[in-house]
Amino acid sequence: MKPLDTPDSHYLSAAIGWLGLGMRAEATQELRKITPHNAAHPDVLEVLWHIHAKTGQWTDCLNIAEVIIELDPERAFGWIHRAFALYELRRTQEAYDRLLPVAKRFPTLWKIPYALACYCAQLGRFIEAQLWLRKAMAINREIVRRIAVTDPNLQPLWVSMRSKNAPPELLGDMGSTARVPAAGKSVLLSVSSKRMP
Repeated sequence: MKPLDTPDSHYLSAAIGWLGLGMRAEATQELRKITPHNAAHPDVLEVLWHIHAKTGQWTDCLNIAEVIIELDPERAFGWIHRAFALYELRRTQEAYDRLLPVAKRFPTLWKIPYALACYCAQLGRFIEAQLWLRKAMAINREIVRRIAVTDPNLQPLWVSMRSKNAPPELLGDMGSTARVPAAGKSVLLSVSSKRMP
């Protein structure tokens, strides 16, 4: 998809900056300055998704992700963020079902197998969760390992592994060191975007 021209690209950059500072209203104001024919550009919609996510408007996030997929199916953002919105809407099985078919389309992105591992852990499918986590680690072991040990979405997997007294070889000592952050905040959201915090 063609990048935005100026001045719309400047408004988008400003919106990203405001959002990075946690200032949703200012980010929204910048997006409103974008010309109407570029308002539905996938880059703009990605920022709009994050604005809605920060306020827990998951149905809006789902709709935005669907539009991104329709406009640019080769953009992983839409697929990953549609699944995450479904997960936040307590539709975990559907999140898994909708993300699974694109895992092969984006074989170099660790975020897809990682999200699938989290969904499997939440669904109680621990062997499959381990397999997806292994695939994510094969793509980027350092990042996945760092995030996975504190991700509350994987907590059911860690509990299962501890109850069996034998963490699988594929994870090394991750299962024994995994913990839930005090706030219990979802790590999936923080890893779901390449540009947004």
